[in-house]
Amino acid sequence: MTQTRRGFLAAAGATALTACAPRPDPVQTPPEPPPAPAWPPLPARYGAITDEPYPVPAVPEGVVPPRLWRQEVANPFPDAEPGTLVVDPDAGYLHLALRDGRALRYGAGTGSAAHAWHGEARLQFRREWPRWKAPDSMVARRPELEPYSVANGGMDPGPGNPLGARALYLFQNGEDTLYRIHGACEPEYLGRAVSSGCIRLLDQDAIDLHDRVLHGATVRVLKSIRPTGLREVF
Repeated sequence: MTQTRRGFLAAAGATALTACAPRPDPVQTPPEPPPAPAWPPLPARYGAITDEPYPVPAVPEGVVPPRLWRQEVANPFPDAEPGTLVVDPDAGYLHLALRDGRALRYGAGTGSAAHAWHGEARLQFRREWPRWKAPDSMVARRPELEPYSVANGGMDPGPGNPLGARALYLFQNGEDTLYRIHGACEPEYLGRAVSSGCIRLLDQDAIDLHDRVLHGATVRVLKSIRPTGLREVF
């Protein structure tokens, strides 16, 4: 082997070793934020509400997917009489059955795996800007909520109240189930199973539903076949 060839092979070997060696880290730059969903603007009905006793802020753009916006659809539960509420926790929907095979569909947050509830109940009564009273079972898990217990009279209505602008109270066989359909759903959790069992709507939708539904209405909550849970909210 000639001296030139030996030098070429040595140089080639050195180049190969250099290629396999760890390279110095490049200057780190912050990753680009993911592109915002290409959704149309929210309908005006999700704007701020200023004629209530307490302000209801506008739903922020780009957080709630269009499928969870309030809309009229073909009723997927044709056996439900007009006025019946049907909650599908896996889909994240609440349907209000209308006439002529139609329904109003609302996006809904539902109960987490640890607190899921299903069955048939009666809408016993409705409240505007209700007080929230932490059930004893919740206070046992979270002692910091004791000031808002039933014994202490609960939390005043208004901003920060977990029930939001409206609440519908569900009873079974004349007894309070302690489950509610209510407002104050954080937009990022709409359509997801993360609550303590209650059915949570955007305040704009809770107000709309409250004005449409009647006392004594039947409420059906379907059994979840794929419960999930992220964290406990009210």
